Order: sequence, then C-alpha cells, then structure tokens
Amino acid sequence: MTLGLLARRVGQAFLVLALAYTAAYVLLAALPGDAVLARYGNPELGLSPEQLAEIRATYGVDRPFIARYLDSIGAFLRGDFGYSVYSGAKVSDMIAEALPSTLTLAGIALVGAVFLAVVIAFTASFGPGRWLRGLFRNLPPLFVSLPVFWIGIVLIQVFSFKLGLVPVIGASPAQALILPAITLMIPIAAPLAQVFLRSIDEVREQPFVAVVRARGASTSWLLWRNVAPNALLPALTMAGLLFGELVGGAIVTEAVFGRVGIGSLTAQAVAQRDTPVLLAVVVIATVVFVTINLVVDLLYPVLDARLRRSGTATRTPTRSATSAGGTR
Repeated sequence: MTLGLLARRVGQAFLVLALAYTAAYVLLAALPGDAVLARYGNPELGLSPEQLAEIRATYGVDRPFIARYLDSIGAFLRGDFGYSVYSGAKVSDMIAEALPSTLTLAGIALVGAVFLAVVIAFTASFGPGRWLRGLFRNLPPLFVSLPVFWIGIVLIQVFSFKLGLVPVIGASPAQALILPAITLMIPIAAPLAQVFLRSIDEVREQPFVAVVRARGASTSWLLWRNVAPNALLPALTMAGLLFGELVGGAIVTEAVFGRVGIGSLTAQAVAQRDTPVLLAVVVIATVVFVTINLVVDLLYPVLDARLRRSGTATRTPTRSATSAGGTR
C-alpha cells in the first residue's frame, strides 16, 4: 500500500469519526426536554430555580448550541468526556471501567464467530456426505433468525440450570465469559458463513480450480492452497463490518447475563437520559468500528498479491458480500 493511499484511508477514518460525532451530538441535543432538569427538576428534591440555574450553568447546558458543540469537540480531543448528569462521575472513568469487559467479550465472540463460520462453510462445501453438506448449508439461515436475547436465555436454561455445566451465579471470570460469548458468536457467525460459503462456491467454479484438480491435487490441498485464500477477502470484509454489530449485541447480552460493560452502561444512560455518557459511548463505539475496518483495509494487500502489485487496496464488491448483506 502506498503512503498516499494510506493517508487517504486514515483521512477517511477521521472523516467518519467527525461525522458520527456531529450526528450523535445533534440528535442528542434535539431530544425533547432537558437532561439536567429531568435529573434535578423533581419537586421532591426541593431545589430552587436559582439552584437549578446554577446546576445548568455547571454542565454548560444554558450556553448556545454552537458554543457547546465546539467546546465539546476540544474536550473530546483532550480525552475529557465531561461528567455524568445522573451520578456526577467522570464519564472517562465510567468508560475506562466498562470498556475492557465489553472489548474482551466482543473479541472472544468475534474469534469464535470466525472459527464457527469457517467450520460451517468448509463442511458445507467439502463435507463427506450430501446430507451433511445440506445440513450445514441450512445452518446460517437458522442462526441469523435467532434473536440474541432468546439465545442467551436458552443457553442459561440448558447449560446452567438443566446441566449445571456453566454456573451463572458465583462464576469465575473465565466461566462468566463462556455463555455470553456463545450468545454473541452464533448470530455473528451466520452472515459471515453465508459470505464465505458463497465465495467458496464462486471460486470453485473458476478454471484454475479445475486445472489444479485435474493435476491430481487432494481435496485438502485444493481447499487450503487454492480455494480458501481466494475466498477469504469478502469474508474478511464482512468480519470487519460485523464487529460493529457486536457492540449492539453486547447491550442485550450484558443485560441478559447481568454483566458490567459498555452495554449495561448504555442501557442505564438511555433510561436516565444521561446524554454525556451516551455521546461518549457512541464515539468510543465508532472509534473501535473505524479502527477495525481500517485494519481490514491495511490487510488486503498482505492477503492479495494482485493488490500489492497494483499498489491499491480497494475492497472489490462481490456478489457474495452483496447477497449476504441483504440477508441481515
């Protein structure tokens, strides 16, 4: 990848971050009512109008919208996310406490989803029997239709209450990750397996595969040395895009399993109309999503020699990615 292309990719990433921050700030500011008044305007608190005005001035909500927006940009660039309207705690401390748990859960779920998708796609394409291949081809449509909260409840009922294999109460940190990771892994693996499977089907129809097979190559050689590397790029693109869904899925998953993380923090902020926390969560999620996709872009020339020779790393749309995107 040339330096010019790298600079353009990084510039696009910063543009996405700026647009996401602006959109989130405008939408949160457009919500009816006032977050400070909703928290402190309760008559039971007995605050006078002068005290409410002082609190509003402390949070800066009495200033013009443009001034607040520009000040918030400078504060975010310094790593200052402000203070929670509900608890008064620093938002940066709340994010720092909740983010590692969610990133660990999302990372494990993504790795597990990639592994599960590869197993499904390879078995559906090169399985030993027609019935087995047909069974695995039908797994992605089944998985994609399962709600996240339903998967979590079923896993708790079966593996915790019925079989007693994974405790829900009093579990160790490692045990507490097993069922939530599986809950996130299954719906994420479904579209990834669909893309990889369709990409494998397209690559198998290419003339070079028939030539390699005619030369006596074994199925494993054909799979790992010829089919899989050429079918990997669309699946890699989809994996980067699906990482963003893990944040949304974490909100439900952490609520089902009672985990403390970005998901539970977001749910509490929505219920309490804590706009500083919501804005910080949106920005952090956007940063993670953009970073993952930037890494995917940078990996393209490493995986595809044609891109290294041409000096470009543009993601080429394929029928696989397009058709799978329509199934979500």
